[in-house]
Amino acid sequence: MYSTFEADLAAAVADGRIAGAVALVADRDGVIYETAAGVRAAGQPTPMDADTLFGLASMTKAIASVAVLREVERGVLDLDADLAGLIPEFAALQVLEGFGEDGAPRLRPARGAVTLRQLLTHTSGFAYDFASPDLGRWSQATSAPNLMSGQRAAHLVPLLFDPGEQWAYGIGIDWAGVALEAATGQRLNTYLDQHIFQPLGMTDTGFQPTPAQAARRASVHMAGPEGGLFPLPASPLDGQGEPEVFSAGGGLVGTARDYARFLRMLLNGGSLEGASVLKPETIDLLSQIHTGELRAGAFKAASPGVTHDFDLFPDQRTGWGLATMVSPQAGPDGRSAGTLGWAGIFNTYYWADRDRGLAGILMTQQLPFADPGVLALLSSLERSAYGKA
Repeated sequence: MYSTFEADLAAAVADGRIAGAVALVADRDGVIYETAAGVRAAGQPTPMDADTLFGLASMTKAIASVAVLREVERGVLDLDADLAGLIPEFAALQVLEGFGEDGAPRLRPARGAVTLRQLLTHTSGFAYDFASPDLGRWSQATSAPNLMSGQRAAHLVPLLFDPGEQWAYGIGIDWAGVALEAATGQRLNTYLDQHIFQPLGMTDTGFQPTPAQAARRASVHMAGPEGGLFPLPASPLDGQGEPEVFSAGGGLVGTARDYARFLRMLLNGGSLEGASVLKPETIDLLSQIHTGELRAGAFKAASPGVTHDFDLFPDQRTGWGLATMVSPQAGPDGRSAGTLGWAGIFNTYYWADRDRGLAGILMTQQLPFADPGVLALLSSLERSAYGKA
């Protein structure tokens, strides 16, 4: 059933298009397929395997969003309330309207308050500079600190539009994590460990891997000037203690097997093996499209070294739920209408088809995002999972 995918995966490794990958398919009851190929770091002998840790990047968003929705269930957070009471900086948000002849940014006060629903659905106006030329230009003009610094000040970027008016992929989930901390009095790492990771048995997922876990981590790769892939050095922030802001939008490290447990919880209506994370009605709510007629889940690249243009379903009006992209129509490779899915910038991808009770994960570690070869492997994996290969 998976022979075509395995041949495609082997060819990608042999041709040097990827250093290595882990792929997994699960249903509501457990993992039904798993394979690995290649190595954790190009030029090194350690093979990829089921115990390999990956930078989850934006696959973090779904986990953090579920945590936020847990507090919505409990009445601690409100999806549609003004967040300025929890995040004082939100009382003075500004919208970037352009740049003057001297290159200085032109800003004005935002019209309307930012809500949790807007943060979770990427309709708040917050964006990423790799998907917004204007925000990248603003960052250069103001010498703003990099998001990777973990500084709260690095998240104080202008909005691209007034809250609720458009869709733009961005740092809203990071701010949702800040709101969660303010409302609960717990740091995000502690909250996720207590209420998500421990109940679900996700023993290899967290913001700060132990030395033993870090030794199992795959390197992030980039293409060299003469072709081939080379591993990037470890981040200088690794092992530097707690950041001011744990990135709810992209900071987690974990294994494919751990993430499969999270996806199986979604497939099972909020529970897994006796542990309840969310109520079934909340899983239904997060699975609905909350962006109306706005097209959500695709963006143009503003930083070619970081990402290519990304649009998994150009023929669909994809939307965003309260944790993931939602595909309103059946996909060409097998997934059902209403399937949840998204990705991480190091070319990690997942889907969770609640209708068919099937989830899939493909993990690599390389830039730029939306690598055509990796996307072809994702398509091959999905076709195999649905018996279409």
